[in-house]
Amino acid sequence: MNTAEKRWIDRKKRAFRVRKKIRGTARRPRLSVRRTLKHMYAQIVDDASGTTIVQVGSRGKIFASRIAGKKVTKCEISKIVGELLAEQAKEKGVSTVIFDRKGYLFHGRVKAVAEAAREKGLIF
Repeated sequence: MNTAEKRWIDRKKRAFRVRKKIRGTARRPRLSVRRTLKHMYAQIVDDASGTTIVQVGSRGKIFASRIAGKKVTKCEISKIVGELLAEQAKEKGVSTVIFDRKGYLFHGRVKAVAEAAREKGLIF
């Protein structure tokens, strides 16, 4: 087993441990974060009904119009994703969520999404 595969397996184990404790409900859905090398995705999920309430990614049309040709860093991309997610969640009537970091460490881009969402009014 190579190093990259081991890291992936270890992250999956951490994600499973976190998900054992976290369940999103209709009153308090789960904010899930997905990170790739270039992009950032976040969604708010109601696990009780199995539906996604709000989803934002750094490849969407709304996101592209927000940066409009500017050169931005990955951390700035994550902040914009968090802000857009919080704005759309407010429109759907979601104010409190449970944060699911999905096995990623809470620093860098994952932390940037969380802080930007908090600044825009999401409570978690």
